[in-house]
Amino acid sequence: MKGVYGFLFQVYPYVCFMVFVLGSLIRFDQSQYSWKSDSSQMLRAGTLRWGSNLFHFGVLFLFFGHLVGLFTPHSVYGIFMSAATKQMMAVVAGGIAGAVCFAGLSLLLYRRVFDPRIRLTSHPTDIAVLVVLWVQLVLGLVTLPYSVQHADGSVMLILADWAQRIVTLRPVDATALAALAWPYQVHIVLGMTIFLLFPFSRLVHVWSGFGTIRFLFRPHQVVRSRRLNVPAGHNQPREPGAI
Repeated sequence: MKGVYGFLFQVYPYVCFMVFVLGSLIRFDQSQYSWKSDSSQMLRAGTLRWGSNLFHFGVLFLFFGHLVGLFTPHSVYGIFMSAATKQMMAVVAGGIAGAVCFAGLSLLLYRRVFDPRIRLTSHPTDIAVLVVLWVQLVLGLVTLPYSVQHADGSVMLILADWAQRIVTLRPVDATALAALAWPYQVHIVLGMTIFLLFPFSRLVHVWSGFGTIRFLFRPHQVVRSRRLNVPAGHNQPREPGAI
């Protein structure tokens, strides 16, 4: 089992990251017309409006929450906040955002599977991605009771140390993660797998969402009037009422 954990928590993250980056670049270069979210709003907009808004609000909060929580060194926030306090804040805020995201994602998955018109126009990867995201979200919610049991913040420190070592290319102790409860382990592996599947699904439209920030800094569009040059001898357009 040591070899399995070594691969999952030492090698697999870099495999997923390379496929995530290179796959996205290749898809954008080779298949730009497939770079879209393939919205089904025209088929049925009711549940989509609620589901999409709830899902995107929740998932953005969870994404940036994980980003800050995992990659902020303890020495930065340890001056004014203990690890236990930070973990309880993450449990409360993550639980609320997770519940909102779960409601929205469940609506999206329901309409994608049980609405005949939408099901007929859906690609198999559309449903597969929603299922993977739904399972990942459920696993994240399952970890909350385990985090409450370890109120000292020790689990959060282990996860943060692993994530920070991965991004800084430092050696990783896979045995520390192997000692965690199974929901944490499956949640981590499935989370990395989502990045692996990212370039091959509609999830690539997330890049476009971040790319819209570029428009805030683009130069102003200059519009010039073009004067029509009419050759001599040709009839000029007459004004209304002219004889």
